[in-house]
Amino acid sequence: MTTAPTTAFVLAAGLGTRMRPLTDDRPKALVEVGGRTLIDHMLDRLAEGGARRFVVNVHYFADKLEAHLKTRTDLDIVISDERDALLETGGGLKKARRLVGEDPIWVANTDSVWIEPDSGKSMRDLAAAWNPDTMDAALLLARMERTTGFDGAGDFFMDDARHLVFRNDAPSAPFNYMGVHITKPSIVDGVSDAAFSLSKIWRQLAPRGRLTGVVMDGDWMHVGDPHARDVAEARLKAMSPME
Repeated sequence: MTTAPTTAFVLAAGLGTRMRPLTDDRPKALVEVGGRTLIDHMLDRLAEGGARRFVVNVHYFADKLEAHLKTRTDLDIVISDERDALLETGGGLKKARRLVGEDPIWVANTDSVWIEPDSGKSMRDLAAAWNPDTMDAALLLARMERTTGFDGAGDFFMDDARHLVFRNDAPSAPFNYMGVHITKPSIVDGVSDAAFSLSKIWRQLAPRGRLTGVVMDGDWMHVGDPHARDVAEARLKAMSPME
C-alpha cells in the first residue's frame, strides 16, 4: 500500500500579471476568493490529502506572503526564497530540493479552487493512485466540461491505464491539469538549466508511460485573472452547502 506524501511544495513565486490590478499590491497567492486567500485554499486542500509539511517558494511581494504564512500557526511551513530570480516550476523545485527531501511530494499551484461533493476525495484518490514503481508524476485532472477560467482546449488524453498523452496538435482534449500533482523530487536532478518548466520533463515521461492522471469528480475553477476570480467567487457562494 502506497503512503500519501506528507511534504508539499507550493508554487507561489509568480508575478501574477494576468491577475492585475488585483496583484498591484500583493502576490497572486494572497488574492481572496470566497473570503480566503488562494494559498490558504490550496494549503487546506493539501492538508486534506495528508500533507503535514509545506515548502512555499516566494518572489513577488515576498515579504507580504511570508508575513501571511506566519499566521498559519496550524501548519509547518518553510520558505524557499526566490527573491533573486524567478525560476519557473521546475527551477523552483530544483532550488527547493534540499528542503523537500527525497521522498515523493505534492506539488501545487495557488490559482486553483474546486468544488466536489465529498471534500478531500480528489486528493485522497490521487494519493491512492500514486505508485512510484510505475510512474514518476501523477496529475490531478478536471473534465473540460466542468472547468471555468481556463483558456485552452484541454491538456491531455488518458487511456484506461491512466497514462497521459499531451494534446499537442489535436483541436481539443478532454482533461485539464488542475495545478496539483504528486511527483518524485528527483525528476529535476538531471536538468542543468536554472529556470525551466516541469512540463518539459512531463513531455519526456509521457511517451514512456510514466506520466499518469486521476480525474476529479467536481467543478474546477482556474483563477488566473480578475474575471475568473469573480466567477469562482460566485460559484463558491452558490455551492457552499456542498462544501
